Amino acid sequence: QVQLVESGGDSVQTGGSLRLSCAASGYTASRGSMAWFRQGPGKEREGVAYIRPDARSTFYADSVKGRFTIFQDNAKNTVYLQMNGLKPEDTAMYFCAAAIWRPPSSVALSPGTYKYWGQGTQVTVSS
Repeated sequence: QVQLVESGGDSVQTGGSLRLSCAASGYTASRGSMAWFRQGPGKEREGVAYIRPDARSTFYADSVKGRFTIFQDNAKNTVYLQMNGLKPEDTAMYFCAAAIWRPPSSVALSPGTYKYWGQGTQVTVSS
């Protein structure tokens, strides 16, 4: 049974930093693809960052490019999202997701691409 458990969410001020973690069990992260999504109040779920560890490729939404970094520790089977320069518009519930295939970049940030989801961790950025 695949389980994804996120942690690291918190309340910070504008310009602050957070590192989110997603620990996977029952799933080998290095064999598939993982991504971070977020969903703000009254908004649709939005893809934020994607990593394909075997090819070491990453992909980011334009809204976070240059501020967020996704990376993975294969030994710990954990994916991280380092978030710097946080803005109030980054406030959302953040979810990690896993796929058992390696999608092209055109769908790498589409929710329908991913089979497994975590419960989410809340990030709140105040001005």
